[in-house]
Amino acid sequence: MPTAILTGQPVPGSSLEGDLRSLGFDVRPASDAAETETLLAVVPANERVAVVDARFVGHVHALRLGLTDPRFAASALPGAVSVQPEARRALTRAVTRESVAAGNAAAAPEDLVGRLGEALEADGLAVHRPELGSLVAAVPADPQERNSVRQAVLAVDDEAVRLRSAVKARDGFFTTYCISPYSRYIARWCARRGLTPNQVTTASLITALIAAGCAATGTRAGFVAAGLLLLFSFVLDCTDGQLARYSLQYSTLGAWLDATFDRAKEYAYYAGLALGAARGGDDVWALALGAMILQTCRHVVDFSFNEANHDATANTSPTAALSDKLDSVGWTVWVRRMIVLPIGERWAMIAVLTALTTPRITFYALLAGCAFAATYTTAGRVLRSITRKAKRTDRAAQALADLADNGPLAELVARFLPGRSPAPALLWAGAGAVLVPLAAWLDGPGWSVALCAVVYVLLSSEALVKPLKGALDWLVPPLFRAGEYLTVLILAAKSEVNGALPAAFGLVAAVAYHHYDTVYRIRGNAGAPPAWLVRAIGGQEGRTLLVAVLAALLTAAQFTVALTALAVAVALVVLVESIRFWVSAGAPAVHDEGEPA
Repeated sequence: MPTAILTGQPVPGSSLEGDLRSLGFDVRPASDAAETETLLAVVPANERVAVVDARFVGHVHALRLGLTDPRFAASALPGAVSVQPEARRALTRAVTRESVAAGNAAAAPEDLVGRLGEALEADGLAVHRPELGSLVAAVPADPQERNSVRQAVLAVDDEAVRLRSAVKARDGFFTTYCISPYSRYIARWCARRGLTPNQVTTASLITALIAAGCAATGTRAGFVAAGLLLLFSFVLDCTDGQLARYSLQYSTLGAWLDATFDRAKEYAYYAGLALGAARGGDDVWALALGAMILQTCRHVVDFSFNEANHDATANTSPTAALSDKLDSVGWTVWVRRMIVLPIGERWAMIAVLTALTTPRITFYALLAGCAFAATYTTAGRVLRSITRKAKRTDRAAQALADLADNGPLAELVARFLPGRSPAPALLWAGAGAVLVPLAAWLDGPGWSVALCAVVYVLLSSEALVKPLKGALDWLVPPLFRAGEYLTVLILAAKSEVNGALPAAFGLVAAVAYHHYDTVYRIRGNAGAPPAWLVRAIGGQEGRTLLVAVLAALLTAAQFTVALTALAVAVALVVLVESIRFWVSAGAPAVHDEGEPA
């Protein structure tokens, strides 16, 4: 149980002690800095501890935000400071200094808690100070001011503020107006019954998998049920994040589950639609795989662009200025958010079309909508990149290199390259991404494609010989993704044997999981996955070459078996390592506040 040390003389009629107990704190009074030091010394080192001024007046939710958020090692608000175990030493040093200073002074100085927060920052600790908005948190100096602050507290309903703040500040139109108005109350209902965000996230996944199973029946009733269940799964998907924000139940595991389950739900649903269509005699596996490839490449564009530019200097452009100007016009904000087809709009479209039409029409609409959204967003980012004069950092270049996912073959070849090619990395990556899929499309499985895959290895090496600091080098990772994924899709389709495309779907899904896992590790400042993992699964160029050689060497039936075995092997390796990392103590608590597409 966390401990709250209440410092100073008790204030008659104060509800502070009860408020702290309602937040789960064991409250212990201390009259001065010396007694605070004594009490702090006996609090177990593995527990959170807060120091609160007994004169504090404010909303309970303000205390919750300032004292219980698990994402921050130290946090503070007027009259209260809280630290996690990793920051206990800094707090102990600060309290000891205050105790010594008070012992040497004729009278004990006031505002002990405020000085503790300043001391933590002076000690090099990042102290989180939450945005309170209309919430009240203050330390009144006299009874008159205390009464005034109490009136301000009564004037604001902190439960209403808590419900509003449970919703993302920036979300899509469908989510904002069709889901969040009631899902926030579902989140509160869950919180009051002790449910955790991870449980809601798991329920959302199970619901989506049931929806995929209904779609796989191939019946109209199954399609209608699938559409309804997919929408309900999305309601739960919104609820889990709102529950986390409502009750501040953030966790590393929850961040990982939320980040990966969205992809698992959507791609499992694609597979369910394809199975359902097959029951009706319509083979849409190529469309399902194409939709997964397009969606994954869209995300990689988003991630790569953000990693390349989030810490760039002189990060301005006329295009960005125009975008900011358009955002100042209310209706354009929603139009621009809707045309990029974010997850809410996308899932709503898929659900309605599943219920009312066929899987083929659903995939056609999905591919058309995602293609338009990808063109719009990528074109805007290209314009921003070529019109801005930004100096990119070594960290950004390393992140792009990690996202590229080059393996041992590219590393080996790169040792023998001079690294002085005048051609930009984008040219080499683009040439490789077009070469192998085009050869597969024109010639089908054969040694000509395998030869092109060898050239692709050379081009992949050349693309990463120099640091990726060019204006458009953020396009290198998505080009590699497109080259690898499309090669698998086209070779499986050209084999013209039952089971090849479902096997290819499984392989791309496993590799895509690895790429999403890489993204979230980088965003959590944990670096890329270990080098042994990338080498074990071949890197993007190694997998492309292997698939091309297998397609040339084996019969169509044998190629299908090989794709299936490769998919299982990759999935096992990346899942075991990913689970090991994300449940470990060293994993970052990444909390995504907005799905990119």
